[in-house]
Amino acid sequence: MENHKPYRVLLYYKYVHIEDPVQFSEEHLAFCKELGVKGRIIVAEEGINGTLSGTPEQTDRYMDELRKDPRFADMFFKIDEADEPAFKKIFVRAKDEIVTWRFEEDVNPNETTGKHLSPKEFYEQLQDEDVIVIDGRNDYEYELGHFRNAIRPGVKTSREFPEWIRENLSQFKDKKVLTYCTGGIRCEKLSGFLIKEGFKDVSQLEGGVVTYGKDPEVQGRLFDGKLYVFDERISVPVNRTEEDVIISKCHHCGKPEDRYVNCANPWCNVQHFCCTECEDKHKRSCSKECEEHKDNRYVLEKELQQQS
Repeated sequence: MENHKPYRVLLYYKYVHIEDPVQFSEEHLAFCKELGVKGRIIVAEEGINGTLSGTPEQTDRYMDELRKDPRFADMFFKIDEADEPAFKKIFVRAKDEIVTWRFEEDVNPNETTGKHLSPKEFYEQLQDEDVIVIDGRNDYEYELGHFRNAIRPGVKTSREFPEWIRENLSQFKDKKVLTYCTGGIRCEKLSGFLIKEGFKDVSQLEGGVVTYGKDPEVQGRLFDGKLYVFDERISVPVNRTEEDVIISKCHHCGKPEDRYVNCANPWCNVQHFCCTECEDKHKRSCSKECEEHKDNRYVLEKELQQQS
């Protein structure tokens, strides 16, 4: 891959049996530290889910080494170029699931999952007026950007999806359903869950929005706003055409704004959209109470700047 920037971000996952996820995670952490890459990797008996940041040389070696393991020989990596490292530290952790769903009945995507659609196929089916589009991410991700006409997920975590689907989407079981998420991993099980719930025709966007935005033919069409990512970048562009728009609004003044910040009150820390003008006016806070909080980080930062 030709690289024009000094860093890369790798996004990848695979549902494959890992006998001892604790031992694997310990050995993998040591390898990542030796290599010098940063990121967040989740390991479970059901597989691996990772986002990793490093130089082109580091990421090339990481991909080569991981593929030497027969379990990951066909691993597909989504690769983004970046101006800076996307993470400050490296975390490799063993957990019960590589995405925390906590379904009542286990969903094995190697046995039950929706039909995989290429970006072009997904784009074509999006234009079917009778199709139901389900966003498989959380509500704050949807607020920043989503596919046109997608149903807003009324959830803050993946484990809230089963109840939300049963309460709000049961009337669509006979409709054609399209699902999508950031990189594809959440839809592997979400689409399987929908099938187990009785939805008749379920498909998923292969490779997620990340792959969709890079497709040279589709160019991210029909995706409005930006894509939320779980690293230092916070968001990345998707729609590469003149259709690109900002759909989110500043929490304070209401003008179009896709800049996410964390509330300066460390005991709140809620993410909200905030323009630069309102950041100064409201001390990067989501409420009056947070503005006036004694531990407000914006105030402390300004004081340090004045002292230096």
